[in-house]
Amino acid sequence: MPTVRFIVSGRVQGVCYRAATREQALALGLTGHARNRRDGSVEVLAGGTVQALEALERWLWQGPPAARVEAVGREDLPEQDLHGFHTG
Repeated sequence: MPTVRFIVSGRVQGVCYRAATREQALALGLTGHARNRRDGSVEVLAGGTVQALEALERWLWQGPPAARVEAVGREDLPEQDLHGFHTG
């Protein structure tokens, strides 16, 4: 399955961004993780169909109500065998 790494910056820590991303990813049938980074951004690694990854990318620009997303970077990666969707 295609795998993508997104780096989301703005006000995305302390606003339930990772938990909301997990919920959205699971609803889209994606696997991977959402993790806080030291620089205040959130890394989202996701694997699934092209359509589901595109839908997640659109959602990442919005995020949960308290988030203020400034940028979403995208890096297409070699396919990976991911299981579940974790936050950490």
